[in-house]
Amino acid sequence: MNLGYLAYRNMVSKPLNLLLSLLLLSLSVSLVTFVLQLNKQLSGQLNKNIAPFDMVVGAKGSPLQLVLSSVLHIDVPTGNIKLKDIDMLRKHPFVEKTIPVSYGDNYKGYRLLGTELEYLERYNAELQEGRLFQKSFEVVAGHGVSTRLNLKLGDTFTSSHGLVGGGDGHDDHLYEVIGILKPTGSVVDQLLISNLESVWEAHSHEDAEHDESSEEHHDDSHEEHGDQNGHEHEHEDGEEDKLEEDKNLEITSLLVKFKSPLGMVQLPRFINENTSVQAALPGFEIQRLMGLLGSGATTINGIALAILLVSGLSIFISLLKTIRERRQELALLRTYGFHTRQLLGLALLEGVFLALIGFVAGWILGRLGIWILSGYMSATYGYTFQINGPEMIEILLMVTILVLAIIAALMASISIFKLNVAKTLSNE
Repeated sequence: MNLGYLAYRNMVSKPLNLLLSLLLLSLSVSLVTFVLQLNKQLSGQLNKNIAPFDMVVGAKGSPLQLVLSSVLHIDVPTGNIKLKDIDMLRKHPFVEKTIPVSYGDNYKGYRLLGTELEYLERYNAELQEGRLFQKSFEVVAGHGVSTRLNLKLGDTFTSSHGLVGGGDGHDDHLYEVIGILKPTGSVVDQLLISNLESVWEAHSHEDAEHDESSEEHHDDSHEEHGDQNGHEHEHEDGEEDKLEEDKNLEITSLLVKFKSPLGMVQLPRFINENTSVQAALPGFEIQRLMGLLGSGATTINGIALAILLVSGLSIFISLLKTIRERRQELALLRTYGFHTRQLLGLALLEGVFLALIGFVAGWILGRLGIWILSGYMSATYGYTFQINGPEMIEILLMVTILVLAIIAALMASISIFKLNVAKTLSNE
């Protein structure tokens, strides 16, 4: 007689007991595998996106917010900074490269980023078709954006003010898609990238309107006071205003790559203490963020471990109850020639089946959770997670669960060794 088939029949004969044991076991496994995958993939995504840059310089505020907004593009900026305030950084001996970035507009919820071509090189972004931007209002679309919005070469659009859809549109400036990038697996996939001049020119009309209203007010006041020298200085004032405007051009932040590790040690502190701008280290801020997330992960894993122990207890109780209720059946099996070790093997097989089915169900649930979260993250932040196969730590978890199930089965099977066949059958 097949022990495996007997073990299967024993399991399904008590569906409620089977369901409870599997539910507890699969819940604990799904929690553990979900948290492990989430931590690993989130950490990998964040580290990949911050790797090209050692420091971010922006407006005063939260350093974590500065990193999230300027490097990962999942938060709002802390403000704008003037180019003249960071000019010294671009010439500093510790600095290898600086890349300015400016943003504040979107197209259907996807950020429009003004920067330099070096930004794409830092992420190893390559063209799938078209060419790179060469003048204002030419846009290179990341692979994710072009796929979701079905953008093609030659398409045109107007941007909206703000970082989410629904803002006021810049109808007087039309962007043209002149290039589409290959997938990079980085934040570049979710961006529409143009040069800095595009962002400045798109917002220049707002400043011009503000200046015109101020100028009208000034002219009215000027006439009231009867100033006769205004026309004589008009040309001179215009030149001074233009020079001042060039010096006061603003960007959202500056991305910095160091030549020397000394730059990472000395420059951030110097900038934060002696300038009007703020410096943040992406590596440090992301490590701090993952530390905060890690506390939550540890708590969830602790809960999962508790559920796992309860599931082990449930398997033990289920097997113990099954063996006691089937004493006559076990005695009959002995009369048919089954040895004690075979009866013990029957109980062990039942425990192993429960453990394997529970682990597989829990693993699938965990991956289903990653798939659902990936859809949400992709729609909200443009980040996606991969559905990976079993990893070494998960295989170790399965082995641990099997050992736990075997121990529970052995403890529940002690009465098999004390089985008195004659007495049990006579009591039937």
